[in-house]
Amino acid sequence: MTCVATSRMEWLFQRCHKEAVFFSGFRSVLLMSCLLLVLSVSMYPGLWSIGVQLHSAFTGSYAPGHHSLLLINSPNELAARDIGRAIMERQLAASINILARTSTMYYWKGEIQDASEVLMLVKTKTSRIQQVMDFVRSPVTPQDGTI
Repeated sequence: MTCVATSRMEWLFQRCHKEAVFFSGFRSVLLMSCLLLVLSVSMYPGLWSIGVQLHSAFTGSYAPGHHSLLLINSPNELAARDIGRAIMERQLAASINILARTSTMYYWKGEIQDASEVLMLVKTKTSRIQQVMDFVRSPVTPQDGTI
């Protein structure tokens, strides 16, 4: 009887041990999966932002949905106001700041030149940058009457 009880106890021990090893491995995999899921969800905004920046850096393109700041130089304040008003009328920007009388230094024909100009800060959606640039670079048309 003792021999049968002993072998039955060994059998139960081996079976419980195998199940315990299986369930501990299963628990480990489940815990790691949950941890990975939580980390992925919590890090998603940061990873997405890095992905957008890398895409922009490698392709040279802009990511729609983001906002950008354009710097536009103008020879005088009147021209800056006209350009700014025309951009705003076409709803190409959210706002425009005009910084009067900025000092500029640049090379011209091998010499350093000093000049003053007006700097415009144009706040717009990144997807509209090309439209703003095309508009600013477009020539003045007589029927339009605006710059």
